[in-house]
Amino acid sequence: MLDLSATSCATGFRCFLWNRNGFAGFADKFRSLWITFLIIVFLLPGFFIVCWQGHSSYIFLLCKCSFCLQMITYFAFMKKIILAFSALFLTVFMEAQTALNVMTFNIRYNNTADGINAWPNRKDKVISQILFHHPHTLGLQEALHDQVEDLVKALPGYKYTGVGRIDGKMKGEYSAIFYDASRLQLLQSETFWLAEKTDLPFVKGWDAALERIVTWALFRDKKTKKNFYHFNTHFDHRGKVARRESAKLLLEKVNSIAGKTPVIITGDFNAIPDDEPIKILTDKNDPKYLTDAKSVSVMPHYGPDGTFNAFTSKETSNNPIDYIFIKKGFSVLQHATLSQTWQGLFSSDHFPVMASLVFK
Repeated sequence: MLDLSATSCATGFRCFLWNRNGFAGFADKFRSLWITFLIIVFLLPGFFIVCWQGHSSYIFLLCKCSFCLQMITYFAFMKKIILAFSALFLTVFMEAQTALNVMTFNIRYNNTADGINAWPNRKDKVISQILFHHPHTLGLQEALHDQVEDLVKALPGYKYTGVGRIDGKMKGEYSAIFYDASRLQLLQSETFWLAEKTDLPFVKGWDAALERIVTWALFRDKKTKKNFYHFNTHFDHRGKVARRESAKLLLEKVNSIAGKTPVIITGDFNAIPDDEPIKILTDKNDPKYLTDAKSVSVMPHYGPDGTFNAFTSKETSNNPIDYIFIKKGFSVLQHATLSQTWQGLFSSDHFPVMASLVFK
């Protein structure tokens, strides 16, 4: 039997509707198709009803003819079709209007030794990518205070939360979360350290080479009136024990802080999918597990799989080290690695990763 429910139709057509440019580019075409559909299957046959109503004295006789009986059956069926397509249009349109765009972006710290790839030479590229793709919430890694200030000045409408990892104020790299203040309201935010003692600055956890932190924020989505958490982090690049224990600690913290509220987790995890930290985070035998947004995207992943380019001509591996994870309450419409270049130059030594989410 043909399932004309809104849920079934929306699921079946969502991949078709969500193309590489998102719903916005398709909306006008879909609206035109819908109007044409209504004219063909409803308005034209409806002309006969108008005629019948104008000759009410003949309605009883007309209803006896087989043609009229067929028309009644036809309209009963078309009523179901029209209601189903109306529900489909409203479902998809509402999803498009409420989709939450999320980005994770290691922007590479301001290092003068990078030469042509130093921050002053590429900050406009970073800014242009953010402005064009317009994430509603953005997890940054390696951002020093002067870089944060540059972005604040160049991103109108955005605010941020976060602290430097060395002193808990402005010293050291931030794992800052930038957010579109017109869409999201910040309700609460804190930072903890990835170490045995999570509330002390200056602490290096386990065998980590550097201090590592997680900044989290509780947001209220002004459109959907729903709350969600965003956790953003950067795992150590050298300490294997630190990465493993950081993964365990992150799961515990997400579970204890967020509870049953939907969660987004972004970051540079310095680990590929087969490495122990990612396996710990995504282990479905653990009730606290996270889901890689890429693995459940309705539209197949767009762009390279690898996310680290080291300022060379392309990604250095087919495996990612930058991820967007989700937990509870989200569906993923799109997922992409953004690998734009400017005359062969990248905006950072990492590609930004982006996903479009909707609340379930």
